[in-house]
Amino acid sequence: MNNGLDLRTAVVILIGLGATYIALRHPAVGTALLVGIAAMTVALLLLKQQ
Repeated sequence: MNNGLDLRTAVVILIGLGATYIALRHPAVGTALLVGIAAMTVALLLLKQQ
């Protein structure tokens, strides 16, 4: 059992952080938390398909 952070998780976290930062800087994009969660969810779904 590996308790470390794998590459997929790190990429998903970075995508979520980036999307949240953009949403915070530009409020017209949408609510920051919702955008971050949506971006991470989409990234997880895309990475799972591989």
